[in-house]
Amino acid sequence: MLRVFAIVILLSSQNAFALNFESEFVRSAIERTRFDVQYDGSYFAIGYPNGDVPTNIGVCTDVIIRSYRKIGTDLQKLVHEDIAANFSTYPSKRIWGLSKPDKNIDHRRVPNLQSFLKRHGDVLPISNKAMDYRSGDLVTWLLPGNLPHIGIVTDRLSEQSGAPLIVHNIGNGPQLEDMIFDYKITGHYRFVPQKYNKLRDMD
Repeated sequence: MLRVFAIVILLSSQNAFALNFESEFVRSAIERTRFDVQYDGSYFAIGYPNGDVPTNIGVCTDVIIRSYRKIGTDLQKLVHEDIAANFSTYPSKRIWGLSKPDKNIDHRRVPNLQSFLKRHGDVLPISNKAMDYRSGDLVTWLLPGNLPHIGIVTDRLSEQSGAPLIVHNIGNGPQLEDMIFDYKITGHYRFVPQKYNKLRDMD
């Protein structure tokens, strides 16, 4: 009986930490939609760590970067350190002809984020069922013209389709939209920052 009770407490604790991440991350993502951001993927020399392009511009990856940064996770640093240590596992040379990491831009490129998520996050099944996409998940798509795209799954559902609404920037600034199945999905991931895992392990 005590063992069953302990298992229930453990599962409840793990669920609480998962929900804590989901609620904080999704709240951060939805907050991005309140900013007036012009779509601009120009190269900028930025600070490191915690560097950012001007706040009034950004692309789809900047929605992800800024949402994680709001909850205390710097993807610029994490991606740069991983590319520096494992350059050949990233597509930087194949796609952009680079011979070394570039901390100004690496984390702002969808293919690099996909490589990072495959290495350090959970790779989840690609599905055509809305119920398979959980609040806090990351989804990547291939847009017309072979343009990679990325967005964040939220806990809000479309009244029309029942699908989870996505926070993303496809050209008109960060938006909360029903678009998860509008384009070919190329990836489905979940990346829970280490601090949440540490809290769970300490419990």
